[in-house]
Amino acid sequence: MSQVEESVEVDVPVRAAYNQWTQFEEFPRFMEGVERIDQIDTLRTHWVTKVAGVEREFDADITEQIPDERVAWTTVQGEVRQAGVVTFHRLDDARTKVMLQLDHDPHGISEKVGDKLGFVRRRAKGDLDRFKTFIEARGAETGAWRGQV
Repeated sequence: MSQVEESVEVDVPVRAAYNQWTQFEEFPRFMEGVERIDQIDTLRTHWVTKVAGVEREFDADITEQIPDERVAWTTVQGEVRQAGVVTFHRLDDARTKVMLQLDHDPHGISEKVGDKLGFVRRRAKGDLDRFKTFIEARGAETGAWRGQV
């Protein structure tokens, strides 16, 4: 298992950052390689990704969700094996630190080599930076799910 920890500070209130992160179907707008996410039900999402020409599909379950604090998940079906958590930290009324912790099991030799070269870490940092650009440019979230898991 490979572990990645990255963070980004966004110039929006914690509520807006958290609310946007609960809009999984919007992830392709800022996550490189994510083609589509379907929200199957409150706890399950279906992902379609394409990285370096390789398409993968998998399901992930939300294992913990606390409004304005954290969203945690783990994959449950498909070739991709990962678990992670995103936490939201209020810096002040208008700024939030978004922290990602990801455990990822590279599949196959090319993914293992890519992981050793820091590909997963750079991808995670790039996704967080694009999230920052996305939410700050909008100034508000595209929706929200405030339930607790």
